[in-house]
Amino acid sequence: MKAKQVMTQNVATIRASATVADAVRLMRFKELRCLIVEPRMPGDAYGIVTETDIAGKVVASGKDPKRVRVYQVMSKPCIVVNPDLEIEYVARLFANTGVWRAPVIQGELLGIISVTDIIMKGEFTETPKVTFLQKELQRAISNARAISATYGTQSKDAQEAWNLVDDIEAELGFYGAAMPTVAVREPHEEEEQANIAALTPVH
Repeated sequence: MKAKQVMTQNVATIRASATVADAVRLMRFKELRCLIVEPRMPGDAYGIVTETDIAGKVVASGKDPKRVRVYQVMSKPCIVVNPDLEIEYVARLFANTGVWRAPVIQGELLGIISVTDIIMKGEFTETPKVTFLQKELQRAISNARAISATYGTQSKDAQEAWNLVDDIEAELGFYGAAMPTVAVREPHEEEEQANIAALTPVH
């Protein structure tokens, strides 16, 4: 699944110059845990202010939220997510950065995605990424072997088919999956015999 399929579209923005008191009122009204800080001009970065920022930097210090500005407690630039990014990569991005929610942006603000969205809406329990990739790898290997037998291992079609195998293997390796212990480009004996028989002319 992709970020755009699980993201929350209920998102609100606020200016960096607004007070934290304004931010809290908006968060309460919208029932949100964070606000996206609008870019000040074209080319400027998005920011984010979360309930944790406010609790840790304002409430815990006893500061007056009416006198503290959003820009003093926000994170900018913030991590942003492409709507077409698969949720496994979003989860890894969150784990690597210690960020647990991020705006989904592609030219404009589309929504926000959080670990809660991933856990509650993702389909990873039914279709784990590694299991899916392993099945895709087996299909890609069979297809590449068939193309190699038909058109030759040096043909453009065969090279493209094996490149796909390499790409899937690389992605599996990225997830820490065990790699095949035998050369996948070597056809199984029965497959090789079948290919030879298929290519042998009948007299």
